[in-house]
Amino acid sequence: MLKQLLLQERAARAADIEQIKQEAANTIEAMKQKHQAEVEALLRRFYGPKSERFDPAQLLLFGIVIDSMPVDENAIEAESGEKLVTRRIQHKHGRAKLPEALPRIPVEHDLKPEEKLCPCCGLERCRIGKEVTEQLEHIPTSFKVLQHIRYKYACKPCNQGCVKCDGKAHIDIALREADKNGCTDTPEALEGAAPIAKGLAGPGLLAYVITSKLGDHLPLYRLERIFARQDVHIARSTMCAWLLSAGKLVQPLVDLMGQRVRQSKVVHTDDTRVPVQDETIEGKCKSGRIWTYIGDRDHPYIVYDYTPDRTRAGPSKWLGEFRGFLQADAYGGYDGIYATGVKEVACWAHGRRHFFDAKDTDGRRSAQMLTMVRELYKVEDEAAAQIAATKDCTPIEADAIRLSLRQAKSIFILATIKTWLDTEQRLVLPRSPMAQAIGYTLNQWEALNVYTTQGFLNIDNNSAERAMRRVGIGRKNWLFAGHDIAAQRTATLYSLVASAERHGVDPQAYLRGVLARIPAMPVTQLDKLLPERWNRSLEPSGQS
Repeated sequence: MLKQLLLQERAARAADIEQIKQEAANTIEAMKQKHQAEVEALLRRFYGPKSERFDPAQLLLFGIVIDSMPVDENAIEAESGEKLVTRRIQHKHGRAKLPEALPRIPVEHDLKPEEKLCPCCGLERCRIGKEVTEQLEHIPTSFKVLQHIRYKYACKPCNQGCVKCDGKAHIDIALREADKNGCTDTPEALEGAAPIAKGLAGPGLLAYVITSKLGDHLPLYRLERIFARQDVHIARSTMCAWLLSAGKLVQPLVDLMGQRVRQSKVVHTDDTRVPVQDETIEGKCKSGRIWTYIGDRDHPYIVYDYTPDRTRAGPSKWLGEFRGFLQADAYGGYDGIYATGVKEVACWAHGRRHFFDAKDTDGRRSAQMLTMVRELYKVEDEAAAQIAATKDCTPIEADAIRLSLRQAKSIFILATIKTWLDTEQRLVLPRSPMAQAIGYTLNQWEALNVYTTQGFLNIDNNSAERAMRRVGIGRKNWLFAGHDIAAQRTATLYSLVASAERHGVDPQAYLRGVLARIPAMPVTQLDKLLPERWNRSLEPSGQS
């Protein structure tokens, strides 16, 4: 009896040891997969393609070497649920037509007098027509110096001993057009405007510097070299001071844009890191944050803001009394904002990305989820096609079409996805990339469904991510901001550049007009400088 008990105890202990070994092996395998996924994600981030496109044909390729294997098209179509289409890249051949807005300078070519004579009878031939060919030419950017000549006048008789005025000459000097009663509504006034008091730069030069750095991502040291090629030497420190002054000058206009964005029914937001020189430690940078806030179609502005850290205080302060829909990522700092009554809208592009990143460690589940998400986007494509086909479709009608399709199709697809997530969550390794992707989606599930309740909401937050891309590209070129104030001024100027581009307005021309007008513009009339009210007829005729 005792021997039997000992054997049972040994067997139970061996089973426990085997179970512990198995659990340890599973944990080690999960950690390996996680670390492998992290390494591959880093390598893909720096060296791999940025696209997250997914081909249904990949459903049969996971774990299979297919370099020399024929593709079974019927099997692919059956498993993917859609017809396999071979996409051919069509290249546009021929020369594109030159824009009609470009000035045409005629260069005439005629026969010499002796060449106009007929080779048969010797009489002069008459002109019967002409052949016109166009050649595109580039004239390098040039500088010009505006000499503001202000004539002075004085009264000689009074200066020579007038009894009434005690020898005063009554000297008066002419004002520039831009200084006459704040008049900035004529090309002549814009030509002589001075955005920076006693400053060297005119509005055109300031607009060029701002657009070059923040629109074209040229750091100031490169602009310094470009200017030097024309024998104009402007230190980058001087241009830094110009940017600071310009940012301060246009801040009221950007504040007005922000007020209108907060009147939107839905606001898209995102943030990204921006290095800022740490004033307390020489040679070191701290991580500030630039946030973007994008208004809806009735308030079409893109406004940027800067905060020295990534706490909730930044977006909470900027949003203020806003109580509409806020579409953002899953950053925990927004939770306090949602508690005030703001409605959370999550982003399906973020949820999809986690499954795309897990495809190397769990290809089958990743392919299944990506295919289901693609079905959600097909509904959006169908809605866009219906809206485009509807003649004179109003925004309200477009929202109704979008909402109807989402209610009819997207809700069913979402229910299928939810069932799949609940089932697979019990089967995957707890610490694997796939488990993290499923956990993220389930945690955000309620917010991921909100877009189906309103036709004006978007399925993802890609518009905010695109707005952040300009900051990311610029950051790789100008590297860092000198201090917190410089970073805030950069965010302010970014707002004007991005909002102008959203309205299809040339940001350089827009900035030139704004910088010329705003010094003399009353605060109550700043709405005249909003990009949708930009009047090209008031542009100065010359280039500075």
